[in-house]
Amino acid sequence: MRVRKHILVISDPPAAPGYLPRVRSLCEYFVQKGHEVTLLTEEYQPLDFAHTYPIRTIRMYSGGMFDWFIKTVWTLLTDWHDRAFAKRALSAKLGGYDMVICSAFSDFPLGAAQRIAQALNVPLICDIRDLDEQVDDSKYQYQHQSRWLMPFRWLYRTIHIRRRNKVLRAANAITTVSPWHAAFIRAISHQPSAVSVVYNGFDTQQFYPKDEQTETFKITYVGSLFEWQKPALEKVKKAIEGLDLALEIHTPQHDPVSYKDLGDTIRQSSIMLVLTNEKTHGMLTTKFYEALGCEKPILCVPSDKGALAELMAYTNAGLASDDIDAIKAFILGHYEAWKQNGFTRQATQHREEFVRFNQYDQFYRTYL
Repeated sequence: MRVRKHILVISDPPAAPGYLPRVRSLCEYFVQKGHEVTLLTEEYQPLDFAHTYPIRTIRMYSGGMFDWFIKTVWTLLTDWHDRAFAKRALSAKLGGYDMVICSAFSDFPLGAAQRIAQALNVPLICDIRDLDEQVDDSKYQYQHQSRWLMPFRWLYRTIHIRRRNKVLRAANAITTVSPWHAAFIRAISHQPSAVSVVYNGFDTQQFYPKDEQTETFKITYVGSLFEWQKPALEKVKKAIEGLDLALEIHTPQHDPVSYKDLGDTIRQSSIMLVLTNEKTHGMLTTKFYEALGCEKPILCVPSDKGALAELMAYTNAGLASDDIDAIKAFILGHYEAWKQNGFTRQATQHREEFVRFNQYDQFYRTYL
């Protein structure tokens, strides 16, 4: 029987619409296993999702542009963000924890988590969801930044990578989201054997198969749309020219889908679209797993010729291709099935392996 543990999970701030499903599911999993969990994060927006564990937030910015600008520059020069976050957390008399788990998409709050783990004298496990190097020229991480930062992007990127790597070399263990990410981090880490893959997966309560007849054949894209994805979107539009179907694009900025409605949106779609780029590395978008959970056909354009294409083939999730004729044939094949049945469904393989809690079993057996 495993000893009940007190776990401090530290993450960047959960934001709508998804509120970091990987982090939330990991916390819920530990609670279900009988451990005590606290999520510590930065105050950003109201957290209106259900949870069975306490969440502690720390306010770092006043909300004004001038305050953000000054603190961003000061962070670049002195690592203020991580240092101040750790100091404020520790001043709140954190204690009694057996380990710190930090989940991050860039470098924050890795530095803060390292300082907190050292102060509490407990192991640090880092969960890396993204890497700056996974897209050329850091176009993924910093597209959201203001225009004034663009001339300094190389410097910004270099400093943050250096800080990230310093923490990763000191971590007791590291988990990440794809084999490419794991291989990249092993080359950084002083303990390559302590790096493992925990895929993102899907939550079965929300993402499950259900045949729902629809009046329209819909190809649906849900998620952020970056510049490096737009050539793939144009290729899809060219492939469906003249076809009687709907292409629906839902981004956080335009026609967003709330997380609680996402499962229904996928089940009422005919094909789920994943947009990528051959110059990306190891990017296994959560939307892939969620469509897999609903057993909806997935069209990935183009093939990344890497981790995502391999996972598509392994799960028989659909088509990953850059060829317009192949894309059109895939769409027309499912269109014919939809005309006959009123719905589409993909005969997937190995689906159960990517249920989130099945993925966390590996984490649990290794580290707890």
